[in-house]
Formats: sequence, C-alpha cells, structure tokens
Amino acid sequence: MKHESKQAEKQAVLAAACAMVAAARTAPKGRGLDYLETWILEGDEKDAFAGQMRACGKELGAAFFERDAKNIEQAQALVLFGIADAQYGLNCGYCGKATCAEAADDGVACVFAATDLGIAIGSAVSVAANWRVDNRVMYSAGKTAIMSGVFSKEMKAAFGVPLSVSGKSPFFDRG
Repeated sequence: MKHESKQAEKQAVLAAACAMVAAARTAPKGRGLDYLETWILEGDEKDAFAGQMRACGKELGAAFFERDAKNIEQAQALVLFGIADAQYGLNCGYCGKATCAEAADDGVACVFAATDLGIAIGSAVSVAANWRVDNRVMYSAGKTAIMSGVFSKEMKAAFGVPLSVSGKSPFFDRG
C-alpha cells in the first residue's frame, strides 16, 4: 500500500493531538482533583473557530487575535485545554483570600487550578515536541473558546495549542 505524504502528516497530527490530550489528563494535579476539559478541533470546525477568534479579537480590541486566527487556519488541528471554575478547599491563602469560600464569592481563581492547567499544557506540548509536531500555546484561542462556549461547563482559564506539520513552522516569524 502506498501512502501520500499529506494524508500521513494529517494522521500524525491527529495522533499527536490524541496523545497530548492523554498526557494532559494524566498530568499531576493538586489534591488529585481533575477539573480539566480538552477538545480537538480540525477541518471546518477548526476554521470556523478561527473566524470566531477574529470576532472575539474585535470585541476585546485585541488585534493579535487576527494573527493567531491565521495561524489556526494554517494548522491541521487545534487542541483546547480549559480548567473549570473550582476551589480545592484548602483555605491555603495562595490566591490572596483567607478562605476558598471568600475566593469563590469574589470570583478569584484557585491557584491550584491554574497550576494544574499549566502542568497539563506543559505535559501536552512536550508530547507534541516528541512527535516533532510544531505547536504554540495561545491565550487567544483559549479566550475565544471560553467566550464562544466551546467547553461543556464554565471554565476559569483556557489555552489553545494549534498543531502543524509543514516545511516551516507557521507559528514563528509571524510579524
């Protein structure tokens, strides 16, 4: 059987995306509590999402969303990572509030949730690097995912990671 390069590259990107989601899920979490949600977008859904990024960028007055939307259109897939709005119940004060209840009342994110998201994304992008798949962590994609309701529940923070296999990474020398 003969395999065309572009199709094999697309399959490699999707396999890497699935492995990234698995790595994020199994990454260490504070108190062992899992509030992570992930999605993989490709094809028309990914391209429609890039259009939503442009709209969100205009709404927020953030011109760099346009640049990032172009990158997502150039990518073969986009992996989204979000962390739910949750408190871990330690009353540790790391967030600047005396108790978790006070933090929740004031809408302050739990430091453990933010840390869990960062560890999950770090684990995921290391998988992409090991698979030799170009990637870039993007706040703009995560913000768009929150604003457009991609996630199944309310997320406190999110990031997106577009993935590409090409002769040159589209995520650098972006202007």
